Amino acid sequence: MRILISNDDGYDAKGIRILADTMSDMCSVTIVAPNRNRSGASNSLTLDRPIRVVQVDDHCYSVDGTPTDCVHLALTGLLSEEPDMVLSGINAGPNLGDDVLYSGTVAAATEGRFLGYPAIAVSIASFTPKHIETAARVTHEIVKGIMDQPLSSDIILNVNVPDIPYDALNGIRATRLGNRHKAEPVIRQMDPRGQPIYWIGEAGPEQDAGPGTDFHAVRHSHVSVTPIQVDRTRHHALDELNQWLEKLK
Repeated sequence: MRILISNDDGYDAKGIRILADTMSDMCSVTIVAPNRNRSGASNSLTLDRPIRVVQVDDHCYSVDGTPTDCVHLALTGLLSEEPDMVLSGINAGPNLGDDVLYSGTVAAATEGRFLGYPAIAVSIASFTPKHIETAARVTHEIVKGIMDQPLSSDIILNVNVPDIPYDALNGIRATRLGNRHKAEPVIRQMDPRGQPIYWIGEAGPEQDAGPGTDFHAVRHSHVSVTPIQVDRTRHHALDELNQWLEKLK
């Protein structure tokens, strides 16, 4: 089995290296990942300039682009052999609830699914993780499970793992995305020339985070596995919208 691994933290991030090492005992692994941290890049593609790729070693490529660029390049011509699956991670920091809209980690997995491959995004719920091996071991188990019993072809798995020892986990839960309150205000500062600059504020606090959500699972030491999809159509609103549009006529 061949696995493509990408991320948004960069090709030399600790999380992606540990994940690649863990998976290599049962898979042929190739890393194609950004040459620097591209957190928050979401599903952006680079269309206004060429993308440069540096082959770091036989199984690792560094890309001057976004996570989506990395997976797109890998699956549409960069690699001589197609992978069987796309993994993205292990991200330092959770991707829960609304985070999936901005996450480069989730975007890399989404691009893999766009192009027809099973895809998993993996994050550990700490920005300074101490137990990345836990997330790598969980990912290994999930991939082994998919090899033994494949899931529906349109599912992307968004996996969030508590930053605790593996033996302290309370199990794995299928969850839905929760959501947050609106983001914190931007931080305004002045540059050395007296011009204003702005930093994006922190993500908002949890809002919908009760039982059944990804937030709740991770808070209670469960691994959260959320099935997400590319289709963002709000299907149950179509009838209401049609009625509203009829009135416009």
